Amino acid sequence: MTTLQLHGLDLSGHSHRAKLFLSLLGLEAEMIQVDLLNGAHKQREFLAKNLFGQVPVLEDGETVIADSNAILVYLAQKYDHSGNWYPKDPQTAAEIQRFLSVAAGPVANGPASARLVNVFNAQLDHERAINIAHAMLSVLNQHLEGRKWLVGDHPTIADIANYSYIAHAPEGDVSLEAYPQVRNWLARIEQLPGFVAMPSTAVGLAS
Repeated sequence: MTTLQLHGLDLSGHSHRAKLFLSLLGLEAEMIQVDLLNGAHKQREFLAKNLFGQVPVLEDGETVIADSNAILVYLAQKYDHSGNWYPKDPQTAAEIQRFLSVAAGPVANGPASARLVNVFNAQLDHERAINIAHAMLSVLNQHLEGRKWLVGDHPTIADIANYSYIAHAPEGDVSLEAYPQVRNWLARIEQLPGFVAMPSTAVGLAS
């Protein structure tokens, strides 16, 4: 019986990146849905797992890891015996960290925030989020010219960290039409053995 439990929400891109990586690694985990709409993530029981009151949280036996990017690092270092998902050489590791920062910065403030407005009625500046998203996508599209993956010649956790919210950017009224390299990169991730999709929401440009 698995000792892995993932506390999250199916419609959360942060939760999805953890769920996706678990599946890509061939790991079974019990999915525990956190009722964000009713504030379950701010209750004492959940705050004991993550003081910031955010999903996802991974429990691996007695080990508790909060934050989606931290979960990716943990899973790669503990369970990826190939070492391909998070190589240890300093330059590659630094490049991966660079794109984990992109996921936590421009992606979170851009397509993720724009989607939050449409899917969850979040009180955020929708136009600003859309502008951030397009600026980020333009740079990413340029970066992916002549590349298959964000870092190196095989997929890493950098790709997984950035996939979910970019793939679902149209739900936040962010079109991917002008970014063919980004769309090709998304398709490559979706073809990986073990890929699992995040549920789509018929809002924005995806309606």
